[in-house]
Amino acid sequence: MPIRSAEAIWQGTLREGKGHLKLGSGAWEGPYTYRMRFEDEPGTNPEELIGAAHAGCYTMFLSGLLANNQTPAERLECTAKVHLGEGPTITKIELHLEGKVPGLDEAKFRQLAEQAKAGCPISKALAAVPEIVLEARLV
Repeated sequence: MPIRSAEAIWQGTLREGKGHLKLGSGAWEGPYTYRMRFEDEPGTNPEELIGAAHAGCYTMFLSGLLANNQTPAERLECTAKVHLGEGPTITKIELHLEGKVPGLDEAKFRQLAEQAKAGCPISKALAAVPEIVLEARLV
């Protein structure tokens, strides 16, 4: 299996400093600051990137489960909301999933959605997060 990488550079103090994030693939790079992370300044932050990774991994894993069930997804759309609390620490992640899966009932969809939440590699890596909740529905 391939090894993936990313790079972070930080210059200066926590509040006045600035950083730069870069994906090893070259697909994205950009700045990050204290205000981007803890206030409302536009830009990305580590928690947003964790959310993107989690939503991406989760939908791919679920897609595989659905294909193995002989009910491949036509479309899966997942939003991950990462809550940053005191400490700071990630206190909660909300996964909101909508799926278009012909031939699958709601109960089986929810069962496979929960199985994917438990099994995807990013969910496993985030096992220290106190609460990961899933809202899943067919559309």
